Amino acid sequence: MALAIATTKDMDREVWLQFRRKGIGGSDAAAIAGLSKWKSPVAVYLEKTGQAPLEETQSEASHFGTILEDVVAQEFSRRTGLKIRRCNQMLQHSEYPFILANVDRLIVGEKTGLECKTASEYLKGEWDGEDVPTQYLIQCQHYMAVTGYSAWWIAVLIGGNKFVYKKIERDEDIIQYLIQLESDFWNNYVVPQVPPMMDGSEASTNLLKTIYPIGEPASETELPLEADMLIEQLEQAKEQSKQAAERVAELENRLKVMLGKYETGIASKHVVTWKNATRSIIDSKALAKDHPDLYQQYLKPSVSRRFSVKTV
Repeated sequence: MALAIATTKDMDREVWLQFRRKGIGGSDAAAIAGLSKWKSPVAVYLEKTGQAPLEETQSEASHFGTILEDVVAQEFSRRTGLKIRRCNQMLQHSEYPFILANVDRLIVGEKTGLECKTASEYLKGEWDGEDVPTQYLIQCQHYMAVTGYSAWWIAVLIGGNKFVYKKIERDEDIIQYLIQLESDFWNNYVVPQVPPMMDGSEASTNLLKTIYPIGEPASETELPLEADMLIEQLEQAKEQSKQAAERVAELENRLKVMLGKYETGIASKHVVTWKNATRSIIDSKALAKDHPDLYQQYLKPSVSRRFSVKTV
């Protein structure tokens, strides 16, 4: 049985974000498991330990997802005939106080809930057949772990014109895995404030750009002994990557020879294409030469950090 630790109705967003720092939520679970496209385990750690700034503004996608949440919920109710209600409380696992849940809706008269989503048309393939994107499957199992419920519905509006809803049954194996994973993360990283290892995900890369956007000019620091080991591994990985890239290029070129002047080739199990593609680009050199004033007017400085390693 879940415990209600706060009423979220009319709660200020900043206060709500502060409450989220007190534990691991549904969207955090997928990130900790390394299954989120948008957040890494390190990002979750920094949020929970107060080392990352609170999210002040929502992204466009998140903003409209919030606005359309009620539309998705009402359409789900209309199509299924199930009566739904809001859950205006932040929920807490009865045995693990750091496992939290902010659920979208609950189904009246049943021990089931509803998660409402919106998705881009480009992501429609993730919802084909019985499939549910892994990060959302984990999120719903997390909610069932907190509430003790037997199933969770998920409904999604895709591209603004396609509606899909599916039922996710409770999976005890996944739930026990999540409880163990989240317990380890909270007790071994968050509580002692020991950061987890940075991974190679896009989420971690973007996080580093956000935390350390600009370096201090002419600054220098001594690196630990581990740095030499990491550099050796980096050089080996680059060499393997180079060999793999050359092999990919070789195989692609052999197929291109087979295609020749044709755009499409039909194999017994595959279709190969090498199609014409046209795009318009601005000739910046010609623009700077012919219209230097206009070029300078629209020239925008860009500051970024370039990473390199050299042998001394």
